[in-house]
Amino acid sequence: MRKEQNEVIVSIKDLKKHFPVKLGAFGERSGIVHAIDGISMDIHRGETLGLVGESGCGKSTTAFVIVQLYRATSGFVFFKGVDLTKLSERELRPMRTKIQIIFQDPYSTLNPRMTIGESIGEPIRAHKLMNNKEIKQHVFELLKDVGLKSSFANRYAHELSGGQQQRICIARALAINPEFVVCDEPVSALDVSVQAQIINLMQDLQDKYKLTYLFIAHNLAVVRHISDRIAVMYLGRIAEIAEKNELFDHTLHPYTKALLSAVPEADPKIERQRHRIILEGDVPDAISPPSGCRFHTRCPIAKEKCSQEIPDLEEKRPGHYVACHYASEEKEK
Repeated sequence: MRKEQNEVIVSIKDLKKHFPVKLGAFGERSGIVHAIDGISMDIHRGETLGLVGESGCGKSTTAFVIVQLYRATSGFVFFKGVDLTKLSERELRPMRTKIQIIFQDPYSTLNPRMTIGESIGEPIRAHKLMNNKEIKQHVFELLKDVGLKSSFANRYAHELSGGQQQRICIARALAINPEFVVCDEPVSALDVSVQAQIINLMQDLQDKYKLTYLFIAHNLAVVRHISDRIAVMYLGRIAEIAEKNELFDHTLHPYTKALLSAVPEADPKIERQRHRIILEGDVPDAISPPSGCRFHTRCPIAKEKCSQEIPDLEEKRPGHYVACHYASEEKEK
């Protein structure tokens, strides 16, 4: 971990989020989408925990439950020792000044009828933290921090590029001085050339504001660059968690191996020699997930036990946790 602190600021325990749905042409049957189905992980103060996985695995739902935009079906989300899942909306209000979220699509996040200055100042006014003069000065300072001129305060969202819009969303998230920021794929909607600028900006702001990030993304190269630790998610459960270099150098879970094998190499010689692991079959339906290990229907090392027992997330190497019955055996092959 690059930060000196080891304090756990966010602790998630056996968290579940299920959505009821109607099935059939006329909705004659009901079902349950197991979006999150029992995840547990800790996030330490000052670190960036990356969360990766295929589309539909529950990453964004996890983000929304942590910040209490969705209420958990069961389980716990502790922020500095306080269980957010047990708080009423009124009790959550002061907690929201310490927890913020940056969404994937910046244009949809910003109100098109409000100027940029009004958008950034809105959360400050909502929590009544400053007077109008102080808000205006604070907005100018935030614009400077995200690399924009103070004149942007008088513009509207449609006048800005995607990268500039996301800078505004970052400034808005920082407006009320949070401690923990959930970043839900904040660069996936941006051009590749702009992604690097936003990532570097977020790292600079993390140091300046002493922030803790949960960074959700599809791009493993981006996640490796910004994260201290990485958690891999599959079909509503955590498959593997480790420090980023440990995860890449000593991958244990078969699903993580397949994910990493898809990351292209910059060196053409290495790329030609790289072995790509192609998983068979499709991701199972979250309405009727497989019994036992969620990955056993596509796993190349699955055995009978995998279809019967859910593997615990166990420490196989120092700080390296894996949910696989045969992860150590796979490593030895």
